[in-house]
Amino acid sequence: MNIAHQNSLDPLSIAQSLAEQFAQTAAQRDKKGGNPKTERDLIRQSGLLSLSIPKEFGGQGANWTTIFATIQTIARADSSLAHVYAFHHLLIATVKLFAQPPQYAPWFEKTVQENLFWGNTLNPLDRRATATKINEHEYIFHGDKSFCSGSIDSDMLLCSAYNPEGKLLIAVIPTQREGVNFLGDWNNMGQRQTDSGTSHFEQVKIHQHELLLNPGPLSTPYSSLRPLIAQLIFVHMFLGVAEGAFNTAKQAVQGQKAWSTSLTEQAVDDPYIQRHFAEFYLQLESVRLLAAKAVASLQSAWNEGQNLSPEQRGEVAVAIATAKIAATNSSLAITQNIFQVMGARATTAQLNLDRFWRNVRTQTLHDPVDYKYQEIGEWVLSNKFPKPSFYS
Repeated sequence: MNIAHQNSLDPLSIAQSLAEQFAQTAAQRDKKGGNPKTERDLIRQSGLLSLSIPKEFGGQGANWTTIFATIQTIARADSSLAHVYAFHHLLIATVKLFAQPPQYAPWFEKTVQENLFWGNTLNPLDRRATATKINEHEYIFHGDKSFCSGSIDSDMLLCSAYNPEGKLLIAVIPTQREGVNFLGDWNNMGQRQTDSGTSHFEQVKIHQHELLLNPGPLSTPYSSLRPLIAQLIFVHMFLGVAEGAFNTAKQAVQGQKAWSTSLTEQAVDDPYIQRHFAEFYLQLESVRLLAAKAVASLQSAWNEGQNLSPEQRGEVAVAIATAKIAATNSSLAITQNIFQVMGARATTAQLNLDRFWRNVRTQTLHDPVDYKYQEIGEWVLSNKFPKPSFYS
Protein backbone atom coordinates (compact mmCIF):
# COMPACT_ATOMS: atom_id res chain seq x y z
CA MET A 1 0.00 0.00 0.00
CA ASN A 2 1.39 3.41 -0.96
CA ILE A 3 1.06 5.47 2.23
CA ALA A 4 1.43 8.86 0.57
CA HIS A 5 -1.20 7.93 -2.00
CA GLN A 6 -3.54 6.53 0.63
CA ASN A 7 -3.29 9.60 2.82
CA SER A 8 -4.26 11.79 -0.14
CA LEU A 9 -7.62 10.01 -0.29
CA ASP A 10 -10.64 10.46 1.91
CA PRO A 11 -11.05 8.05 4.86
CA LEU A 12 -13.88 6.09 3.22
CA SER A 13 -11.78 5.47 0.12
CA ILE A 14 -8.92 4.28 2.30
CA ALA A 15 -11.25 1.99 4.27
CA GLN A 16 -12.66 0.59 1.02
CA SER A 17 -9.15 -0.08 -0.28
CA LEU A 18 -8.28 -1.92 2.93
CA ALA A 19 -11.52 -3.90 2.81
CA GLU A 20 -10.79 -5.05 -0.74
CA GLN A 21 -7.37 -6.31 0.35
CA PHE A 22 -8.70 -7.99 3.48
CA ALA A 23 -11.48 -9.72 1.53
CA GLN A 24 -8.93 -11.64 -0.54
CA THR A 25 -7.68 -13.57 2.50
CA ALA A 26 -10.56 -13.27 5.00
CA ALA A 27 -11.85 -16.83 4.58
CA GLN A 28 -8.40 -18.38 4.97
CA ARG A 29 -7.37 -16.19 7.88
CA ASP A 30 -10.63 -16.94 9.69
CA LYS A 31 -9.77 -20.65 9.59
CA LYS A 32 -6.24 -19.97 10.76
CA GLY A 33 -7.13 -17.63 13.62
CA GLY A 34 -4.29 -16.00 15.54
CA ASN A 35 -2.90 -12.52 15.15
CA PRO A 36 -3.39 -10.73 11.78
CA LYS A 37 -0.08 -8.87 12.01
CA THR A 38 0.21 -8.12 8.29
CA GLU A 39 -3.30 -6.68 8.09
CA ARG A 40 -2.90 -4.64 11.29
CA ASP A 41 0.23 -3.11 9.81
CA LEU A 42 -1.74 -2.17 6.70
CA ILE A 43 -4.17 -0.33 8.96
CA ARG A 44 -1.23 1.41 10.64
CA GLN A 45 0.17 2.49 7.27
CA SER A 46 -3.23 3.70 6.04
CA GLY A 47 -3.34 6.67 8.41
CA LEU A 48 -6.80 5.73 9.71
CA LEU A 49 -5.60 5.30 13.29
CA SER A 50 -5.45 9.09 13.64
CA LEU A 51 -9.01 9.55 12.38
CA SER A 52 -10.61 10.19 15.79
CA ILE A 53 -7.76 12.20 17.30
CA PRO A 54 -8.46 15.97 17.42
CA LYS A 55 -6.63 18.18 14.95
CA GLU A 56 -4.89 20.11 17.71
CA PHE A 57 -2.91 16.95 18.49
CA GLY A 58 -2.11 16.24 14.84
CA GLY A 59 -5.07 13.97 14.16
CA GLN A 60 -7.80 14.24 11.56
CA GLY A 61 -10.61 15.22 13.94
CA ALA A 62 -13.20 13.28 11.96
CA ASN A 63 -16.85 13.26 12.96
CA TRP A 64 -18.61 10.15 14.18
CA THR A 65 -20.40 9.61 10.89
CA THR A 66 -17.06 9.17 9.14
CA ILE A 67 -15.53 7.02 11.89
CA PHE A 68 -18.45 4.60 11.99
CA ALA A 69 -18.59 4.46 8.19
CA THR A 70 -14.97 3.25 8.05
CA ILE A 71 -15.74 0.57 10.65
CA GLN A 72 -18.79 -0.59 8.69
CA THR A 73 -16.81 -0.68 5.43
CA ILE A 74 -14.05 -2.87 6.88
CA ALA A 75 -16.62 -5.12 8.60
CA ARG A 76 -18.13 -6.04 5.23
CA ALA A 77 -14.88 -7.82 4.43
CA ASP A 78 -13.48 -8.85 7.82
CA SER A 79 -15.24 -8.24 11.11
CA SER A 80 -12.22 -9.27 13.19
CA LEU A 81 -10.14 -6.45 11.73
CA ALA A 82 -13.10 -4.08 11.97
CA HIS A 83 -13.35 -5.04 15.65
CA VAL A 84 -9.75 -4.24 16.63
CA TYR A 85 -9.76 -1.11 14.46
CA ALA A 86 -13.02 0.09 16.00
CA PHE A 87 -11.81 -0.60 19.53
CA HIS A 88 -8.73 1.52 18.84
CA HIS A 89 -11.06 4.48 18.29
CA LEU A 90 -13.21 3.49 21.27
CA LEU A 91 -10.12 3.62 23.50
CA ILE A 92 -9.14 7.02 22.10
CA ALA A 93 -12.68 8.24 22.89
CA THR A 94 -12.47 6.70 26.37
CA VAL A 95 -9.38 8.71 27.17
CA LYS A 96 -10.96 11.90 25.86
CA LEU A 97 -14.05 11.32 28.01
CA PHE A 98 -12.33 10.15 31.22
CA ALA A 99 -9.33 12.52 31.24
CA GLN A 100 -8.21 16.05 30.35
CA PRO A 101 -6.12 17.43 27.44
CA PRO A 102 -2.93 18.08 29.45
CA GLN A 103 -2.86 14.39 30.37
CA TYR A 104 -3.70 12.78 27.03
CA ALA A 105 -2.04 15.28 24.66
CA PRO A 106 1.34 13.48 24.59
CA TRP A 107 -0.34 10.08 24.07
CA PHE A 108 -2.36 11.36 21.15
CA GLU A 109 0.55 13.22 19.56
CA LYS A 110 2.73 10.12 19.76
CA THR A 111 -0.10 7.98 18.36
CA VAL A 112 -0.30 10.22 15.29
CA GLN A 113 3.46 10.51 14.83
CA GLU A 114 4.16 6.77 15.15
CA ASN A 115 0.85 5.24 13.93
CA LEU A 116 0.33 3.57 17.30
CA PHE A 117 -2.38 0.92 17.64
CA TRP A 118 -4.28 0.89 20.94
CA GLY A 119 -5.36 -2.36 22.59
CA ASN A 120 -7.99 -3.18 25.19
CA THR A 121 -7.46 -4.81 28.59
CA LEU A 122 -10.25 -2.95 30.39
CA ASN A 123 -13.13 -5.46 30.95
CA PRO A 124 -14.80 -4.00 34.07
CA LEU A 125 -16.72 -7.25 34.71
CA ASP A 126 -13.49 -9.19 35.31
CA ARG A 127 -12.37 -8.28 38.84
CA ARG A 128 -9.34 -10.57 39.01
CA ALA A 129 -6.81 -7.77 38.47
CA THR A 130 -6.05 -5.81 41.64
CA ALA A 131 -4.59 -2.34 42.13
CA THR A 132 -2.28 -1.75 45.10
CA LYS A 133 -0.91 1.69 45.95
CA ILE A 134 2.77 1.41 46.83
CA ASN A 135 3.55 5.12 47.28
CA GLU A 136 2.12 8.54 46.49
CA HIS A 137 2.94 8.26 42.81
CA GLU A 138 2.79 4.56 41.94
CA TYR A 139 0.45 1.58 41.89
CA ILE A 140 0.88 -2.09 41.09
CA PHE A 141 -1.62 -3.87 38.84
CA HIS A 142 -1.60 -7.63 39.27
CA GLY A 143 -3.83 -10.40 37.92
CA ASP A 144 -5.74 -11.45 34.83
CA LYS A 145 -8.16 -9.80 32.42
CA SER A 146 -10.31 -11.65 29.91
CA PHE A 147 -11.78 -10.57 26.55
CA CYS A 148 -8.81 -8.32 25.78
CA SER A 149 -9.55 -7.53 22.13
CA GLY A 150 -6.66 -6.20 20.09
CA SER A 151 -4.17 -6.49 22.93
CA ILE A 152 -1.60 -8.59 21.07
CA ASP A 153 0.43 -6.48 18.61
CA SER A 154 -0.85 -3.26 20.18
CA ASP A 155 1.40 -0.34 21.08
CA MET A 156 -0.66 1.22 23.87
CA LEU A 157 -3.01 -0.43 26.35
CA LEU A 158 -6.05 0.76 28.24
CA CYS A 159 -5.98 -1.39 31.37
CA SER A 160 -7.93 -1.56 34.62
CA ALA A 161 -7.87 -3.07 38.08
CA TYR A 162 -9.84 -2.79 41.32
CA ASN A 163 -8.33 -1.27 44.47
CA PRO A 164 -9.08 -2.70 47.96
CA GLU A 165 -12.06 -0.32 48.31
CA GLY A 166 -13.62 -1.77 45.17
CA LYS A 167 -12.96 1.27 42.96
CA LEU A 168 -12.17 0.64 39.31
CA LEU A 169 -8.91 2.31 38.29
CA ILE A 170 -8.21 2.75 34.57
CA ALA A 171 -4.77 3.55 33.18
CA VAL A 172 -2.98 4.04 29.87
CA ILE A 173 0.39 2.31 29.53
CA PRO A 174 2.77 1.19 26.78
CA THR A 175 2.07 -2.40 25.79
CA GLN A 176 5.75 -3.24 26.28
CA ARG A 177 5.63 -2.31 29.97
CA GLU A 178 7.47 -4.89 32.09
CA GLY A 179 5.09 -7.49 33.50
CA VAL A 180 2.45 -7.28 30.75
CA ASN A 181 1.81 -10.72 29.23
CA PHE A 182 -0.71 -12.15 26.76
CA LEU A 183 -1.71 -15.79 26.98
CA GLY A 184 -2.89 -16.07 23.36
CA ASP A 185 -5.76 -18.32 24.45
CA TRP A 186 -8.55 -16.90 22.26
CA ASN A 187 -10.04 -19.91 20.45
CA ASN A 188 -13.70 -19.09 19.90
CA MET A 189 -15.97 -19.95 16.99
CA GLY A 190 -16.13 -16.36 15.72
CA GLN A 191 -14.10 -13.15 15.65
CA ARG A 192 -11.13 -15.47 15.48
CA GLN A 193 -8.50 -12.83 14.69
CA THR A 194 -9.38 -10.31 17.40
CA ASP A 195 -6.92 -11.71 19.99
CA SER A 196 -9.69 -11.39 22.57
CA GLY A 197 -8.05 -13.78 25.03
CA THR A 198 -6.50 -13.32 28.46
CA SER A 199 -3.95 -10.73 29.53
CA HIS A 200 -1.86 -11.28 32.65
CA PHE A 201 -0.39 -8.42 34.67
CA GLU A 202 2.57 -9.58 36.74
CA GLN A 203 3.26 -6.78 39.23
CA VAL A 204 2.91 -4.12 36.54
CA LYS A 205 3.96 -0.65 37.69
CA ILE A 206 1.39 2.09 37.01
CA HIS A 207 2.32 5.74 37.50
CA GLN A 208 -0.15 8.20 38.98
CA HIS A 209 -0.11 10.34 35.84
CA GLU A 210 -1.23 7.31 33.79
CA LEU A 211 -4.50 6.91 35.70
CA LEU A 212 -7.67 8.41 34.19
CA LEU A 213 -9.09 10.24 37.20
CA ASN A 214 -10.48 13.56 35.94
CA PRO A 215 -13.42 13.29 35.49
CA GLY A 216 -12.92 9.53 35.57
CA PRO A 217 -15.14 6.65 34.42
CA LEU A 218 -18.85 7.37 33.86
CA SER A 219 -18.79 10.24 36.35
CA THR A 220 -20.78 12.75 34.25
CA PRO A 221 -23.42 12.50 31.50
CA TYR A 222 -20.71 13.40 28.98
CA SER A 223 -18.18 10.82 30.21
CA SER A 224 -21.03 8.29 30.21
CA LEU A 225 -21.15 8.49 26.42
CA ARG A 226 -18.33 5.94 26.38
CA PRO A 227 -20.51 2.80 26.59
CA LEU A 228 -22.88 4.25 24.02
CA ILE A 229 -20.01 4.65 21.57
CA ALA A 230 -19.14 0.99 22.18
CA GLN A 231 -22.72 -0.08 21.49
CA LEU A 232 -22.85 1.96 18.30
CA ILE A 233 -19.60 0.34 17.18
CA PHE A 234 -21.36 -3.01 17.47
CA VAL A 235 -24.30 -1.69 15.44
CA HIS A 236 -21.98 -0.80 12.56
CA MET A 237 -20.00 -4.01 12.83
CA PHE A 238 -23.19 -6.10 12.66
CA LEU A 239 -24.50 -4.00 9.80
CA GLY A 240 -21.23 -4.30 7.91
CA VAL A 241 -21.10 -8.08 8.30
CA ALA A 242 -24.73 -8.39 7.16
CA GLU A 243 -23.98 -6.22 4.13
CA GLY A 244 -20.95 -8.36 3.35
CA ALA A 245 -23.04 -11.52 3.51
CA PHE A 246 -25.77 -9.91 1.41
CA ASN A 247 -23.31 -8.81 -1.28
CA THR A 248 -21.71 -12.26 -1.36
CA ALA A 249 -25.09 -13.95 -1.78
CA LYS A 250 -26.21 -11.45 -4.42
CA GLN A 251 -23.08 -11.98 -6.49
CA ALA A 252 -23.44 -15.77 -6.27
CA VAL A 253 -27.13 -15.83 -7.19
CA GLN A 254 -26.64 -13.54 -10.18
CA GLY A 255 -24.59 -16.26 -11.83
CA GLN A 256 -26.80 -19.23 -10.96
CA LYS A 257 -29.40 -21.24 -12.80
CA ALA A 258 -32.79 -21.50 -11.10
CA TRP A 259 -33.87 -24.61 -9.23
CA SER A 260 -34.96 -27.49 -11.50
CA THR A 261 -38.70 -27.10 -10.82
CA SER A 262 -38.69 -23.32 -11.05
CA LEU A 263 -40.70 -21.71 -13.83
CA THR A 264 -37.71 -19.49 -14.64
CA GLU A 265 -34.28 -20.29 -16.05
CA GLN A 266 -32.17 -17.86 -14.01
CA ALA A 267 -32.10 -17.67 -10.23
CA VAL A 268 -32.46 -13.88 -10.30
CA ASP A 269 -35.91 -14.31 -11.92
CA ASP A 270 -37.18 -16.83 -9.38
CA PRO A 271 -39.94 -15.19 -7.25
CA TYR A 272 -38.94 -17.04 -4.09
CA ILE A 273 -35.35 -15.88 -4.34
CA GLN A 274 -36.54 -12.38 -5.11
CA ARG A 275 -38.67 -12.43 -1.98
CA HIS A 276 -35.71 -13.48 0.18
CA PHE A 277 -33.56 -10.69 -1.20
CA ALA A 278 -36.37 -8.19 -0.67
CA GLU A 279 -36.50 -9.27 2.96
CA PHE A 280 -32.73 -8.93 3.31
CA TYR A 281 -32.87 -5.45 1.78
CA LEU A 282 -35.71 -4.33 4.06
CA GLN A 283 -33.81 -5.45 7.13
CA LEU A 284 -30.60 -3.78 6.03
CA GLU A 285 -32.32 -0.55 5.10
CA SER A 286 -34.13 -0.36 8.45
CA VAL A 287 -30.86 -0.84 10.34
CA ARG A 288 -29.13 1.78 8.19
CA LEU A 289 -31.81 4.33 8.99
CA LEU A 290 -31.82 3.56 12.71
CA ALA A 291 -28.03 3.64 12.78
CA ALA A 292 -27.93 7.01 11.02
CA LYS A 293 -30.40 8.42 13.54
CA ALA A 294 -28.32 7.06 16.42
CA VAL A 295 -25.08 8.51 15.03
CA ALA A 296 -26.68 11.93 14.61
CA SER A 297 -27.91 11.75 18.19
CA LEU A 298 -24.45 10.80 19.46
CA GLN A 299 -22.74 13.53 17.45
CA SER A 300 -25.11 16.14 18.86
CA ALA A 301 -24.40 14.94 22.41
CA TRP A 302 -20.66 14.82 21.72
CA ASN A 303 -20.77 18.43 20.56
CA GLU A 304 -22.42 19.45 23.84
CA GLY A 305 -19.39 18.31 25.80
CA GLN A 306 -19.54 18.84 29.53
CA ASN A 307 -22.82 20.73 29.12
CA LEU A 308 -24.60 17.49 28.20
CA SER A 309 -27.61 16.88 30.44
CA PRO A 310 -28.74 13.47 31.80
CA GLU A 311 -31.89 13.76 29.68
CA GLN A 312 -29.90 14.39 26.50
CA ARG A 313 -27.64 11.46 27.30
CA GLY A 314 -30.73 9.32 27.89
CA GLU A 315 -32.15 10.17 24.47
CA VAL A 316 -28.90 9.01 22.87
CA ALA A 317 -29.04 5.77 24.84
CA VAL A 318 -32.56 5.02 23.61
CA ALA A 319 -31.63 5.70 19.97
CA ILE A 320 -28.57 3.47 20.17
CA ALA A 321 -30.31 0.64 22.04
CA THR A 322 -33.03 0.65 19.37
CA ALA A 323 -30.45 0.40 16.60
CA LYS A 324 -28.56 -2.30 18.53
CA ILE A 325 -31.65 -4.53 18.74
CA ALA A 326 -32.40 -4.11 15.04
CA ALA A 327 -28.76 -4.70 14.02
CA THR A 328 -28.50 -7.82 16.17
CA ASN A 329 -31.67 -9.41 14.83
CA SER A 330 -31.09 -8.48 11.20
CA SER A 331 -27.45 -9.53 11.08
CA LEU A 332 -28.20 -12.93 12.61
CA ALA A 333 -31.13 -13.50 10.25
CA ILE A 334 -29.32 -12.43 7.08
CA THR A 335 -26.06 -14.30 7.77
CA GLN A 336 -28.04 -17.46 8.46
CA ASN A 337 -30.49 -17.23 5.57
CA ILE A 338 -28.11 -16.39 2.74
CA PHE A 339 -27.70 -20.17 2.37
CA GLN A 340 -31.40 -20.47 1.56
CA VAL A 341 -30.85 -18.54 -1.67
CA MET A 342 -27.33 -19.76 -2.49
CA GLY A 343 -28.02 -23.47 -2.17
CA ALA A 344 -26.02 -26.48 -1.01
CA ARG A 345 -22.82 -25.53 -2.86
CA ALA A 346 -22.49 -22.49 -0.62
CA THR A 347 -21.77 -24.74 2.37
CA THR A 348 -18.42 -25.93 1.05
CA ALA A 349 -15.69 -25.48 3.63
CA GLN A 350 -13.49 -23.81 1.03
CA LEU A 351 -15.77 -20.76 0.86
CA ASN A 352 -16.10 -20.64 4.65
CA LEU A 353 -19.27 -18.54 4.34
CA ASP A 354 -20.48 -19.57 7.76
CA ARG A 355 -17.91 -17.11 9.11
CA PHE A 356 -20.40 -14.28 8.61
CA TRP A 357 -22.89 -15.91 10.98
CA ARG A 358 -20.21 -17.15 13.42
CA ASN A 359 -18.76 -13.67 13.71
CA VAL A 360 -22.02 -11.87 14.45
CA ARG A 361 -23.24 -14.71 16.68
CA THR A 362 -20.07 -14.36 18.74
CA GLN A 363 -20.03 -10.55 18.89
CA THR A 364 -23.78 -10.14 19.53
CA LEU A 365 -23.22 -11.99 22.82
CA HIS A 366 -20.97 -9.18 24.10
CA ASP A 367 -23.89 -8.10 26.31
CA PRO A 368 -27.39 -9.63 26.30
CA VAL A 369 -29.76 -8.09 23.78
CA ASP A 370 -32.60 -9.00 26.14
CA TYR A 371 -31.50 -6.13 28.36
CA LYS A 372 -31.65 -3.73 25.46
CA TYR A 373 -35.28 -4.79 25.02
CA GLN A 374 -35.78 -4.23 28.75
CA GLU A 375 -34.29 -0.73 28.57
CA ILE A 376 -36.47 0.26 25.64
CA GLY A 377 -39.57 -1.30 27.21
CA GLU A 378 -39.01 0.52 30.48
CA TRP A 379 -38.51 3.79 28.63
CA VAL A 380 -41.68 3.28 26.60
CA LEU A 381 -43.81 2.39 29.62
CA SER A 382 -42.27 4.50 32.39
CA ASN A 383 -40.28 7.18 30.55
CA LYS A 384 -37.12 6.08 32.40
CA PHE A 385 -33.89 6.39 30.45
CA PRO A 386 -31.33 3.54 30.59
CA LYS A 387 -29.08 3.84 33.62
CA PRO A 388 -25.46 4.53 32.62
CA SER A 389 -23.11 1.57 33.00
CA PHE A 390 -20.24 0.16 30.97
CA TYR A 391 -22.86 -1.64 28.87
CA SER A 392 -25.69 0.89 28.53
